[in-house]
Amino acid sequence: MKRFLFLKPAIAATIAFLAIVSCGNSTKRLLPNVSGKAGEIVVVIGKEAWEGTPGNEIRTLLASDCPYLPQKEPLYTLINVPATAFTNIFQLHRNILMVNIDSKVTEPGVRLKYDQWAQPQCIMLVNAPDNETAASLIAENSELILNAYEQAERDRVIINTKQYEAGQLRATVNKIFGGSPYFPKGYSCKKETSDFVWISYDTQYTIQGIFVYKYPATGDEKKDFSLEEIIANRNSMLKANVPGMFDNTWMTTAEAVQPGLEYIKYKDRQFAQTRGFWEVHNDYMGGPFVSHSFYSRDGKDIIVLEAFVYAPRYDKRIYFRQVESIIYSFQWEDEQEK
Repeated sequence: MKRFLFLKPAIAATIAFLAIVSCGNSTKRLLPNVSGKAGEIVVVIGKEAWEGTPGNEIRTLLASDCPYLPQKEPLYTLINVPATAFTNIFQLHRNILMVNIDSKVTEPGVRLKYDQWAQPQCIMLVNAPDNETAASLIAENSELILNAYEQAERDRVIINTKQYEAGQLRATVNKIFGGSPYFPKGYSCKKETSDFVWISYDTQYTIQGIFVYKYPATGDEKKDFSLEEIIANRNSMLKANVPGMFDNTWMTTAEAVQPGLEYIKYKDRQFAQTRGFWEVHNDYMGGPFVSHSFYSRDGKDIIVLEAFVYAPRYDKRIYFRQVESIIYSFQWEDEQEK
């Protein structure tokens, strides 16, 4: 059964592609796999609108700089295609934003659709009578539009991770923490203690790493999930467990840029999400990190899932999104797929 999420009033089927998308979904179809690269969105919109206010709103939302990356990289790579050129090759793309601007539109709105021409596919539909209305709809629904694409990208990584899982790593983390993310083949355990596990996928020029660690909770929720407490415990744990290449070097939190903190609810889990930069004390290595901090089931400990990337020769958006998606796959042991 396909999934629908209506963000605004249902869109009238005024042109062919919207009529196609609103067809019945009672019959399960066999669909091809999506095409395109991770982090790409095909934007189906006319040239005038693309160069006008709707296009500006789309670029502001989807092509702004990724937060907490050392070099400027857009959130998404946008591929503009006019409706007349939206052929089969583009219909199979993983992420599609379709903007229909027509004076005959009587029910402007935004609609989200999954798995229309391929799977797993995320399609956003914007229906408006004019450019200004289209731009307003995109701005009003900006958080929902962005979250839909972010979730779709994340889910694809998690699906592939579970399909090609290195199961022993999950067993290792479960044993210590009572829950674990899923880890794809290619990752290996670099360190295991009673309160700290370091799992990593290393190539000649890149590192995609994950730390899972715990430390005693204070019992004061406001203090436990304050930025100061999270960073202080992070620095303590990493100094003890993640040495650098040379004497008197270790991983720590970079102080040049203040880390960001927000509180997230995701699939019935609540956690404090911290983003920032890591560096090696007394050395020149560094990169982005993101962590999820939450209580253990008995409330006695804070459990932290942390993803980080080191890729000095390359853009980091794709590497970072991949490893961040892995920590989003966390489940308690009794909730996991066997």
